[in-house]
Amino acid sequence: MTLRGRVWKFGDNINTDIIIPFRFKSRTNDPYEMAKYCMYGLDPDFHEKIQKGDIMVAGRNFGGGSSREQAPVAIKYCGIAAVVSESFARIFYRNGFAIGLPVMEVPKITKEVEQGEEMEVDLDTWSVKVLRTNKVFEAKKVPEFLANLMKIGGLVEYYKKYQQFPWQTMK
Repeated sequence: MTLRGRVWKFGDNINTDIIIPFRFKSRTNDPYEMAKYCMYGLDPDFHEKIQKGDIMVAGRNFGGGSSREQAPVAIKYCGIAAVVSESFARIFYRNGFAIGLPVMEVPKITKEVEQGEEMEVDLDTWSVKVLRTNKVFEAKKVPEFLANLMKIGGLVEYYKKYQQFPWQTMK
């Protein structure tokens, strides 16, 4: 499964209060309402500039801060197809998998990609391709279950499809 979109590039230490400030997190549980405040800390009109399928690229420690799921939810529901970062805060990374927002760690990716250019995220090979240069970068590998979870759309969609999780069949 390959996702292709325009790059939105960010630097290091983009925390959850930049992604969706607390005053908006606490107002609603509606993911589409949360999406209106995606990246509000840097650009209050960001959600209006996104095209469905665009890709975020960021530096180190993306998603630090609070452990609430609202940050990856706001990103996913504003239309971002995937987040590719040099590294993630662990709780954000885990929440990305849980809700079905593809999150890939690719060291030094910010040096290889420019704002607005096209990128492909390949969920089968767990890699990204910068179309301008035709360079392919492998993301840090994840267990097969997590890679498949991204293709299905997260834990809820996985459960709907299989009516159980792999660990429920382990003895």
